Amino acid sequence: MTHEHLRNQLRGDILLPDDDGYAAAATTFFASGKPALVVRPRDADDVAAAVAHVRREGLALSVRSGGHGLLGSATNDGGMVLDLTRLDSVELVGPPGGDPDDRLVRVGAGACWGHVLRTLAPHGLGLTAGDTASVGVGGLTLGGGIGWMVRKHGLAIDHLVAVRVVTADGRVLDADADEHADLFWAIRGGGGNVGVVVSFDFVAERVPLVHFGTLTYRVDDPVRLVTAWRDHMRAAPESLTSTLALLPPMFGGPPTAMVTLCYADDAAGPLRAVGPLRAIGEVLTDDVRVMRYADVLADAHQPPGGRLLSRNVLVRTLDDDVVDAAVAAYRGGLSIVLRSLGGAFGRVPAEATAFAHRDAEAMIVGAAFLPPDATESDADAALAPWAAVARHGTGVYLNFQGSDTPDDVAAAYPPRTYARLAAVKRRYDPTDLFAGVHGVAPSTGTGTGTGTGTEGAHQ
Repeated sequence: MTHEHLRNQLRGDILLPDDDGYAAAATTFFASGKPALVVRPRDADDVAAAVAHVRREGLALSVRSGGHGLLGSATNDGGMVLDLTRLDSVELVGPPGGDPDDRLVRVGAGACWGHVLRTLAPHGLGLTAGDTASVGVGGLTLGGGIGWMVRKHGLAIDHLVAVRVVTADGRVLDADADEHADLFWAIRGGGGNVGVVVSFDFVAERVPLVHFGTLTYRVDDPVRLVTAWRDHMRAAPESLTSTLALLPPMFGGPPTAMVTLCYADDAAGPLRAVGPLRAIGEVLTDDVRVMRYADVLADAHQPPGGRLLSRNVLVRTLDDDVVDAAVAAYRGGLSIVLRSLGGAFGRVPAEATAFAHRDAEAMIVGAAFLPPDATESDADAALAPWAAVARHGTGVYLNFQGSDTPDDVAAAYPPRTYARLAAVKRRYDPTDLFAGVHGVAPSTGTGTGTGTGTEGAHQ
């Protein structure tokens, strides 16, 4: 197969298996692939040319933003990886007239969130984003975007006002609430099912210095600890977002739990918001301090050899039965992380975006790390305690889901949402070029069929 026709159309680069940089571009945090080629576009026209090449040659397509997807779907074997690394600009843009108070920021889909926040910080601005500095803007946003200000400012998609997207037929479209409104709706939480987004226009928030850090507790009674955390979060101001992680004993030490928190306001007072968390258990360490919001995102490190298993559920109510199930899974060997939601996250109508699970009080994540030689039976045994937690779920968050089955798709998209996504898919991608993880088939809009390709989402 020759790629000279494509090479002649590109401003960007093509990497083939023997080229410098190919191996890094073909490898994600959780997978290594052997694509026939890696394309690094420099603009939307390059993306359109690459999409046309995929269509013409019948290639599988993986779109890579940051490469952090748990399923490793930002790479493939034998197809094309569309690596958006060079589309990494972050630009404050104003309306006609140049209003100095404007907060509109245009972000390339290949930018990472650390770069975005560092660019906005000198202007006193920020965007609710993920937890990790090197996570790509594209992948996180298309899945919804849960971050450290989710209770105060909602999801990343709740601040999205326009996108530039390349569709399966090679058109470059600008979509917003008025133009191509159905496409704009689908992009906000529908994964990469309907096109390759090349840039996002967000309205940033004014963000003061935040209180951020981790409290580590000795775990004697995990049910009491989780219940006390839950009760505080129900009463806490929306400016406080936190997670509670229950971690199995390591290196012979005692079991521990960690609350990581971000308090993004001065008005309500950090003592009332944060102080009670220091009383819900025996605190072993406390590094909560004032810092710039741009500094809260963690650095990511390539995981050691092995297999990470991850599942999550969104629960409408974190009641005592759900708490008991989560603690039982923890006692069964899983690491359990509970993330508080509500607030601004829950005030967006369910039908407003393709992320429909706005009534969730919390997200629960279960994880286990297995050695490289672990079998499927080993994985099933490790995940067995999770089933009791999953039964309480009303949905899943795509960005943290480590499996891609029809049941996962059904959990990600309620029937009405799925039907609407399928209708948009039929309009913009009738041949299912952007097939992939958690795929929505361009069918009649019923059922939960998945696509047949490798990847349509920016991971």
